[in-house]
Amino acid sequence: MYTQAMDTLGKDAGDAAKPVRSADEMRLQERFDTRIDAGEFIEAKDWMPDHYRKTLLRQISQHAHSEIVGMLPEGNWISRAPTLKRKAILLAKVQDEGGHGLYLYAAAETLGTSRDQMLDALHSGRAKYSSIFNYPTLTWADIGTIGWLVDGAAIMNQVPICRCSYAPYARAMIRICREESFHQLQGYESLLTMMQHGTPEQKTMVQDAVDRWWWPSVMMFGPPDDQSPNSAQSMRWGIKRVSNDELRQKFVDATVDQAKVLGVTLPDPELKWNEARQAHDFGTIDWDEFWRVVGGEGPCNRERLGARVKAWEEGAWVREAALAHADKQRANIKEAA
Repeated sequence: MYTQAMDTLGKDAGDAAKPVRSADEMRLQERFDTRIDAGEFIEAKDWMPDHYRKTLLRQISQHAHSEIVGMLPEGNWISRAPTLKRKAILLAKVQDEGGHGLYLYAAAETLGTSRDQMLDALHSGRAKYSSIFNYPTLTWADIGTIGWLVDGAAIMNQVPICRCSYAPYARAMIRICREESFHQLQGYESLLTMMQHGTPEQKTMVQDAVDRWWWPSVMMFGPPDDQSPNSAQSMRWGIKRVSNDELRQKFVDATVDQAKVLGVTLPDPELKWNEARQAHDFGTIDWDEFWRVVGGEGPCNRERLGARVKAWEEGAWVREAALAHADKQRANIKEAA
């Protein structure tokens, strides 16, 4: 769901575009640039610059990691859902997120890396995932708030990726965005039910969840444009279509009216409509908190990564069994031939 981590890595001198070394490479580069400028899609077997490939691999793999790690905060509430209906909805949603991760790992594999390599980077801490998943889900209202705010921010960020210049990524995002839109509606409906028909305690619980998740959700779009070293090149290549600050502003503007219908107060005393800009002004983001969580010092960083490593290690026998079965099937086919 979440590509925020691309803007938290810093600009590496080693990532700079390599000088062209031959006439053939020059022609290939020119052809690639022409296709990008024309808005064409690049397929997996097409020629592409090494830096374009590396940038895509880093972004798509981190997006996949975010989907998989993002299953953990909500999965924590499956056994504690208040009704069978809510349990079934949450089960389906967590299953969807797992599927999104698989789509994205498959898209990243078309760039020449293996899933094992990507997961090793995650488990060793070399790869990032969205900082939003390093916050705890303390009450049932957190689940609805994640659907409304977190998935809402994700949709705002991901819809433009459906037009990403790399076709396998763009195709994966079309289905993912459809499902994420449904997730947001589910979350909002859950909160609306509590606010319209719930007890005073439940309404207080919803407001508390909104208070805790609002600013981390606003941070999901990554640092300001002037502090996003990779954005300019990603936009030049058509990997990224809209800047961090533009997306953040669209999210805030869309959410204000939704909050009014819901009957909750967004925890920002500086939030107000600016007639001149035709947009909402909002308060200063705590970027110290943002960088602290990205750097591994959030409330649940160690817990989340530890859970993923534990699942990988405990699932080793399943992978080994699947490989043994595949080897046996190949052997049987070979004997039959």
